[in-house]
Amino acid sequence: MSWQAYVDTNLVGTTKIAQAAILGAQGGVWATSEGFEISPDEQARILQAHSQPSAVEASGLIIAGVKYFCLQANERSIYLKKGADGAIVVKTTQAILCCIYEAPAQAPEATTIVEGLADYLIGVGY
Repeated sequence: MSWQAYVDTNLVGTTKIAQAAILGAQGGVWATSEGFEISPDEQARILQAHSQPSAVEASGLIIAGVKYFCLQANERSIYLKKGADGAIVVKTTQAILCCIYEAPAQAPEATTIVEGLADYLIGVGY
């Protein structure tokens, strides 16, 4: 399966994820949903976020021009919120899943989808 297929089918295709991107853990965008543009500066901050979870908890993250505040951050997963919408950023061995959900989708629904794909990718070496 291509990286784009993971975005289109396993993430956005569920209808619980509005926008998604898969970033390489060493940098670069592997796949993204249409119209979801993460700037190079935002990508760099996302790549650093998992190694500095306390900084993310203090200042949040900007993704595709939208600032989200942090609910929880650790070396694997970052959960962010803005109003009724939110973002989930999960690091695997070689990739970072960056996903946005919008109301009426709820955080637990979106989290299950993103974390499930992350577990699968880790299981197959990515």
